Order: sequence, then structure tokens, then C-alpha cells
Amino acid sequence: MQEKDGKYIFGVVKVGDKGQIVIPKDARQVYGIKPGDALIMLGDERGIALLKTEIFQNAIDQAMGGLTK
Repeated sequence: MQEKDGKYIFGVVKVGDKGQIVIPKDARQVYGIKPGDALIMLGDERGIALLKTEIFQNAIDQAMGGLTK
């Protein structure tokens, strides 16, 4: 793992026959990813990103601020 200014390079992962990847151990430790955690996959024309659902939910909660149901 290489880190500079809060940005990481965890190495190369390969996509398996079923489209699965293994998240490197260092990345799981840095981001606190545990077995059974749900992740959201986001993407644009440049690539993809994975976020833990609670991080995404916290951002939505903040964006929705004083709105009521």
C-alpha cells in the first residue's frame, strides 16, 4: 500500500469469472470494511468508487437537512 496526502494505491485487483473482485486487506483495514458490510458502487466516465452505505446515508441526511417526511 502506498499513501500520499490521504490518497492510497492498494495494488491491482482482478475481476473473476462472476464479476467479483477482492478488496485488498489494507484497503479493508483503512476503510473499516468488514464481512457483511453493504457498499454502494458509484461511477462516471473516469471510473468507479465504492462507499460504505452509512457514509452515503450520512451525506444524504446532511444534504436533506431540515426536511421532514
